[in-house]
Amino acid sequence: MNLLELLALNLLVTLVFMTALWSVSVILRDVSIVDVFWGPGFVVISALTFFLTTYESPRKYLLLGLTAVWGLRLAVHLGVRKFGSPEDYRYQAMRAAIGPRFWIVSLGIVFLLQGLIMNIIALPIVVGQLDDAPLGWLDAIGTMIWSGGFLFEAVGDWQLANFKADPRNAGKVMDRGLWRYTRHPNYFGDFAVWWGLYFVALGAGGTWWTMLSPLLMSFLLLRVSGVTLLEHSLRESKPDYADYVARTSAFFPWPARKVKSLDRSQGDCQ
Repeated sequence: MNLLELLALNLLVTLVFMTALWSVSVILRDVSIVDVFWGPGFVVISALTFFLTTYESPRKYLLLGLTAVWGLRLAVHLGVRKFGSPEDYRYQAMRAAIGPRFWIVSLGIVFLLQGLIMNIIALPIVVGQLDDAPLGWLDAIGTMIWSGGFLFEAVGDWQLANFKADPRNAGKVMDRGLWRYTRHPNYFGDFAVWWGLYFVALGAGGTWWTMLSPLLMSFLLLRVSGVTLLEHSLRESKPDYADYVARTSAFFPWPARKVKSLDRSQGDCQ
């Protein structure tokens, strides 16, 4: 099976998977279940590639393993957070804006679109398996970047979940642990995970063009569904956030700055 056939089959399987998930969302009237299956979608793509290709290389096992650990950890985290909660406010806003047709429109603008984006981002974990070259220094660098990113994302999620679970922290800004160094350690971790996977794939040779994957993920995290959306959606909801913004890096980890207290009326929120 050549690359184009493999990419086409992966896309077809993903779109069927997303369509089935959409049908469940219609029954539940909850589109936000799509978020829980973001990580597992990549695991499916990576596993399908693994079993459909004939190349024998440790890199195949490495890419599948790294993808599975990241994707399944994220699914468990989002699944636990989602359990018993109503539809996410973003999708509620979309539902209200589109009206009665949202049930069918959501198939295209949420589920199939996410499936398409998923296949673009998955390029390194697909193309990187189409080579039997031995592991090398690029794989080592990629694995180290992935490991740092995975720890940032997992630890950041764990710290925030514990913070929110304490009723004494209601309305407060999370500025402890990794959140002291970046306002979005989980998003930074996700960013590093995909650059790490890209470097592992780069070790296969001829895969430089799959840089489209981490570039797209970086753009989504920084400008679309990550940092920008989250901070704007929660504007002025926490009175201490302006001070937090002034002293804390927005994305890349950096020691906190010492600043004077700001006017509370100017705050954004995490």
